[in-house]
Amino acid sequence: MIKRFLKTLSKVAWFIPGFLLWASYPPISERTDVFFALAPLIWFARNRSPRESFKLWFLNGFLFWVGTLAWMPAIVKNGGPWYLVVLGWGALAAYCALYFGAFGYLSSQIWDRAKDAYWKRLLAILIAEPILWAGLEILRSRLMGGFAWNQLGVAAHNSGFGAGSSLGGVYVLSIMAILVNGTIASIAERVLAPWLKRRKKRVELGEETIEIDEKDDVQSTKSEETNIPRWARSVETILPMLIIFALHSCGKTYIPKYTSENSKSLSVGLIQRNFPCAFKAADKEPWVVYEELLSRVVSKSPDLIVLGESAFSEFNMIGSYRCEEWARWMMKKSNAKGVLGGGCRIDKDDTYNSAALYQYDKIDPKKLSLQVYDKVHLVPFGEYIPGDKLIPALQKLAPVGSCSSGEEKLLDFDGIKLGVAICFEDTDSALIRRFAEMGADALIFITNDSWFSESDETVQHVWQATPRASETALPIIRVGNSGVTGVYYPDGSIWWLGGDKKGEYLLDKPGCGYARVAIPRQSAKILTPYVKYGDKPLLILFMLVLLFAINHRFLNIWYNLRQ
Repeated sequence: MIKRFLKTLSKVAWFIPGFLLWASYPPISERTDVFFALAPLIWFARNRSPRESFKLWFLNGFLFWVGTLAWMPAIVKNGGPWYLVVLGWGALAAYCALYFGAFGYLSSQIWDRAKDAYWKRLLAILIAEPILWAGLEILRSRLMGGFAWNQLGVAAHNSGFGAGSSLGGVYVLSIMAILVNGTIASIAERVLAPWLKRRKKRVELGEETIEIDEKDDVQSTKSEETNIPRWARSVETILPMLIIFALHSCGKTYIPKYTSENSKSLSVGLIQRNFPCAFKAADKEPWVVYEELLSRVVSKSPDLIVLGESAFSEFNMIGSYRCEEWARWMMKKSNAKGVLGGGCRIDKDDTYNSAALYQYDKIDPKKLSLQVYDKVHLVPFGEYIPGDKLIPALQKLAPVGSCSSGEEKLLDFDGIKLGVAICFEDTDSALIRRFAEMGADALIFITNDSWFSESDETVQHVWQATPRASETALPIIRVGNSGVTGVYYPDGSIWWLGGDKKGEYLLDKPGCGYARVAIPRQSAKILTPYVKYGDKPLLILFMLVLLFAINHRFLNIWYNLRQ
């Protein structure tokens, strides 16, 4: 009975990695867990069959994603249909878990081939494992509309190791995290190797019985078959740490330090209105709330007032006379030169989720000029239903109607070029990188987190956005309706509305703040390697690793068929 209990307990223990990885992100926020949470699973993939590895990695991934997406049911209390929310929650968790399973499967394939020579083992540790994980994260961030959420590098960045993202995006930080996990797995292999050999000998002598699935194509540990020289045992521990140190050190050279000589100042008033989501009616008239909030920054005379996503929708469509008059009223109340906020725009038969920048016209100061950015990266099943342009009946299923995608462009405020991202666009590193490549001087992220108010989504969301600063070497100005509002710099300097201490935020309550944001001068702007080259270098390496793993699998199948 005791043996049966211990056996069951050992099986349950294999799900601890998924729990530890979940704890790395809000609400627990034990950021450093990300550097060791996956080590047991990496050890498992190195020593067991691809099929077994896929199963365990997928189950841990599913556990992680169900936990990390536990904020999705919050939309039910805001008016969302519960059956669709629960279905979407489970389906998205299973889809994302497939990438975990794919890593386990392919990693096991690679290790099956790397077991016969130490130099192959070293390449698997230093290159194959980290590149394979980073490549799968890139695919998840791009395929099927993209879901760039909670990469390993997000927790690493918020742990204070964000500099490396200037070299290759948040995915370089994920590489660093896998290298640390892999190093721990290597140490565990060396420690456990004598015990595994003794256990195998006892099994061969009939002193111990173990259950072996006949379908497994690998029945013994691969590490046992790898002759690791004594001198090399420390190499596979030291080299990953040297790579991590080199990535972090090189990345820091691209993180700017703003001074009065290399930057200019932009004063901004950040207005967090906190109106409810589209399923609920506002409890107060918007002008009553805005009048009180704007009165707090009028003495500062900010250059620009920044509102959240959908803020102008409380007044009217962007471009309408009423919307323009509301913008004029807000600028007058705050002594600002311009106001930027999100809203809905209709052009002919197309509907756009847009950001509008109103400012005084340079030719006729009595008039307001309008610049519009239409959201490029739309949320599937939220802002559109795949195929709804071909089948118009599907458009009725989209919660906010079927939106159209816009074009990448910058907004110009008094000579300062602004790259604006709406809602989940701030998780799209490729899009934000292109804004920096186009010459953006600062990034403005506006979002409406009221759909998931009073949940962990609001804090998780800002965690996804902060790596964009070090990736592009540009400051971030962020306003979140029911979310996190503040300013974030590439070097990790933070000012969040609601508290002076790191990790404190004003959530689900109206508020406003004032900040003087350092904007890099043209002569001092830095183009990081990630801005220059994007994801191409990592994707090329990923394809090579993937071809290696797949080719080995096909060779095994061909060999078995010939036998």
